[in-house]
Amino acid sequence: MTLDQALAFGILGGTVGLFLWGRLPYDLVALLALLAGILAGIVPMSGAFGGFSDDIVIIVTAALVVSAAVARSGAVETAMRPLLPHLRTRRTQVPVLVAAVMVASVFTKNIGALAIFMPVALQLARRTGTPPGALLMPMAFASLLGGLVTLIGTSPNIIVSRVREQLTGQPFGMFDYAPVGIVIALAGLAFLAFGWRLLPAARRGAATPQSAIEAYTTEARIAPDSPFAGQTVGALQAHSDSRVAVATILREGLRRDAPPEAWVLRAGDLLILEGEPEDLESLQARAGLTLVGEKSTADDVPEAAKTVVEGVITAESPLVGATPTGAALAARFGVSLLAVSRRGERVRDRLKQLVLRRGDVAILKGEAARLPDTMAALRILPLGERGIELGRSRRSWLPAVVLGLAMLAVATHAVPVTVAFFAAAVAMLLLRTLTPQEAYQAVDWPVIVLLGALIPVSEAIRTTGGTELVAGWLSGTMEALPPLGALGLIMLVAMAVTPFLNNAATVLMLGPIAGSLAQRLGLSPDAFLMAVAVGAACDFLTPIGHQCNTLVMGPGGYRFGDYWRLGLPLSLIVLAVGVPMIALVWPMAR
Repeated sequence: MTLDQALAFGILGGTVGLFLWGRLPYDLVALLALLAGILAGIVPMSGAFGGFSDDIVIIVTAALVVSAAVARSGAVETAMRPLLPHLRTRRTQVPVLVAAVMVASVFTKNIGALAIFMPVALQLARRTGTPPGALLMPMAFASLLGGLVTLIGTSPNIIVSRVREQLTGQPFGMFDYAPVGIVIALAGLAFLAFGWRLLPAARRGAATPQSAIEAYTTEARIAPDSPFAGQTVGALQAHSDSRVAVATILREGLRRDAPPEAWVLRAGDLLILEGEPEDLESLQARAGLTLVGEKSTADDVPEAAKTVVEGVITAESPLVGATPTGAALAARFGVSLLAVSRRGERVRDRLKQLVLRRGDVAILKGEAARLPDTMAALRILPLGERGIELGRSRRSWLPAVVLGLAMLAVATHAVPVTVAFFAAAVAMLLLRTLTPQEAYQAVDWPVIVLLGALIPVSEAIRTTGGTELVAGWLSGTMEALPPLGALGLIMLVAMAVTPFLNNAATVLMLGPIAGSLAQRLGLSPDAFLMAVAVGAACDFLTPIGHQCNTLVMGPGGYRFGDYWRLGLPLSLIVLAVGVPMIALVWPMAR
């Protein structure tokens, strides 16, 4: 072993040790590894920061932005809406949601696909009384399985494609993963459809401040072009699956509280509506309603610069005992009141005439840059972010169309995947389906930093001959195994390492070793790289190896030890199905 190799392995060992220690953020650990590589001289200063311009970083960043735009567009909810009323029990809810997330993960980044469907699942759980814990973990695992099918579904696929390009001069294509990924995903779907019974039945999601909030009241006017002008109250309420109630109708010279379902609506009617924010937003967007409160927002502020917040009016607030009109919310503070929730009492008054009280929960809209100061001046305590879309709905099929065009461009080899998804992300911003602020929020920056920092370190291990050295050590062990056994061992190692590292870090470190090992054994590296990709992408044992598992932990009420109950048998299924499928699709003999 040379000095450079010893330094490279020392940095690698220290990096893994810090990952396992868990006291430092993994992006900081990656930055420390890069700095150590530069100081040790194994990472050249001229290329030290080349990882941040690597295609992997661009693809992952763009895929997250595109996924966020699709999630906010409401296209998925619209497509799922005809099915939701029929999903009354866990036996139907789990298979349908698992299949939907799995399919979405094929075309978008798996974390984005899961984020799209989580609100749908939580609404369904609330309406039917299903514990969220019965739905969310199977959906998280389904997102990982669906991500196996295409190049952009998960980060390990993108990184493995780059490793293959270094070894053979040709990267994996968009759908090269599909033959193996589809079979594994279908096997996983068959298991998850009934395997959810292995999860503890009593798990409930973590309590949040929002969980104690009662229904909101908002005001909306029926636009002249609304499809519900001329239809009945019952038809409008049915359009929200009865999750939004029409509390009052105001018409010139007329007020009708608790209108009967047969009451016919007219264009220009002002409706006082009651429901959850997501249900109110959904009905507003689909039924052609205009929020009355939005008219009081400052017109000189562009829509892209506005945001929506949710907060509690404290006892010290100057709004207590005042009305929004009397307090001149729009004129003095540049914000508008979109909705109010009052615990233990239904709001009957119009919002502009409502005398606000201590403890009222309000949804406000205003200029994003000024809102924090405004909330402080009004003594309104902001609640944790839960993606309130009321007042900023941008429902459209455009994001789905843009994504489809990007996928088509890559599939037909018209442009490289990097260019296609970069162009798609820019298109989302130009079409205003996503604001620049929302795009920055959609990116998982710690993962991006980890990738940019560890790529040069991974390169250093390869250029110093470290991967060849490890491959030589492993080849002595694996020469005694049949090729199928060696393939299975590589996948098992990737599965075992990923829960304690990050899946991207696992592939960056293990991918080059697996490729060199295959070459030493006289086998094709393709099968071994595929095994690494599958193993690193399929972390079903802990909540920390993949962001999808972490994302559902709180809302599902899971404990650390719950994951292996469902994850261990699923991991064994992936091994049993994945290894022979890889060998069949990617023959190991040269």
